[in-house]
Amino acid sequence: MIDYASFLGDVNIGYYSVVNNELGIVGEDLEAKNINKIKKVLKIEKIYKLTIAQTNLIGLFCVINANGIIVPEIVEEEELSKLDKIANKHGMNLGIIKTKHTALGNLIVCNDKGALVSKLLKRSQINKISKILDVKSYTSTIASLPIVGSCAVANNKGVVLHRDVKEKEAKKAEKVLQVEADVASVNFGSPYVKSGIICNDYGALVGEKTTGPELARISEILQV
Repeated sequence: MIDYASFLGDVNIGYYSVVNNELGIVGEDLEAKNINKIKKVLKIEKIYKLTIAQTNLIGLFCVINANGIIVPEIVEEEELSKLDKIANKHGMNLGIIKTKHTALGNLIVCNDKGALVSKLLKRSQINKISKILDVKSYTSTIASLPIVGSCAVANNKGVVLHRDVKEKEAKKAEKVLQVEADVASVNFGSPYVKSGIICNDYGALVGEKTTGPELARISEILQV
């Protein structure tokens, strides 16, 4: 299933939430109607509301797959405590990546099979990401950009890539994430697909400015 959404009046819905096949973590102020939409479209039973660095920008700072939750060191103690409870309840790892590049959601794209990580991060940080997510992690660029998390969205069926991705980069994404890759845009032409899509294996939500052809293409790539 795939549907349109706008979170807190913003079509850039990818900034406000992260999901896997079992749970979602969303900004504390996210509207009840959108929480219900996430549950319905993505077939998720449990949604947790919280802040990271006292903001609603969960998708900007946080990265998850079935195995782990990653946050930057700007996460506050109370927020970390809430995340720890979520991780323990769902049998997931929780880890902090210490880096000046705190927008980890823009630097990592992952599924339950692998992770593509920005070259802005150090080898020790990449190794820690692998351990937390329990997958192999490899550095890459997408469209020659280091912000791979901004330029791609993946589930365990496919990965949507920035329209200017190079063939070599697309093949690497397919190899690492073990899914087929293709290009698309969101929200009437934005190539930074992470900003406008949240997805799991059951469904996807896209920003309300997304056109019909864009929605159809995203649905086909992610097989939802």
